[in-house]
Amino acid sequence: MTSWSRERARRLRRTALIAGLATAAVVVVAVMASSAPATQGSAAAAGATPVAEATVPALDPARFATGACLAYAPTHGDRMQTVFLDAGHGGPDPGGVGVTEAGRTLHERDMTLPVVAKAATLLRAAGFRVVVSRTTNGPVANPGPGDLTGGIFTPAGLHRDVAARATCANLGKADALVSVHYNVGASPKNAGVMTVYDASRPFSAQNLQLATLVQDNIIKQLHAHPDWDVPDVGVVKDGADGNALTAAGEAYGHLLILGPAKAGYFDTPSRMPGALVEPLFLTDPFEGTLAASPPGQLAIATGIADAVEQFLTPSG
Repeated sequence: MTSWSRERARRLRRTALIAGLATAAVVVVAVMASSAPATQGSAAAAGATPVAEATVPALDPARFATGACLAYAPTHGDRMQTVFLDAGHGGPDPGGVGVTEAGRTLHERDMTLPVVAKAATLLRAAGFRVVVSRTTNGPVANPGPGDLTGGIFTPAGLHRDVAARATCANLGKADALVSVHYNVGASPKNAGVMTVYDASRPFSAQNLQLATLVQDNIIKQLHAHPDWDVPDVGVVKDGADGNALTAAGEAYGHLLILGPAKAGYFDTPSRMPGALVEPLFLTDPFEGTLAASPPGQLAIATGIADAVEQFLTPSG
């Protein structure tokens, strides 16, 4: 969730599109397996959904909460490459709040999880090892003293939980990172897909390449449905995005999941190219309905998986 907003340019037959679609329940996954191989963009991949599998040990159980920072092997082939997927927010951090056209209240932490589960299933079927930040609707880091107040993260607790995601990506030796969030706006008319990257890292060109691929592929998947009129907000630097909760965060000027180290504030930055995508505005009832629908989640997940595969496939 960020403060970025943009007026929707156009809207085609919006209410007729999702009538009758079942909204997604809050997904609590310990899993992301697929028993059959699937190819990106294929009919098999289009039907991919997370399914249960045996318990997977955490990469560091002492450092992370239960169900957090888990690594999953490929289910078909092995590219010898790892992708880190982060379901934004979670547990004591509900993220942004939106609504569907039917009036159902949406919390960002609930909407990011099924997209990551579906993207992980697709990527594993394409031969990638996948590390995920969380598989339950809980935090990534175990909350410590001073991290919670009234069951919600304090700024210090939120900082530690987001920093733990970068630590998990590093621990998993990921080759690429994608963090999934959703946007909210001051008006229900704020709408569209936006992807964020950090331009200050030594691998900033790769960050931009990955972010552009994520943006383009999600737009492609959404616009494959003629009535899914979702604007292309574009790719932006992380300095233009986000809501700093403290003066130190404001001075840092980056998103923790993507940004560099800063002495006294952040010591464990991610060490691989990364992007953060906000594929829809939950405060736009039309886009909120898409976010809550399995077809909408799958379209976003497929866009992410296709983008990562393109990014990590050697050219030539």
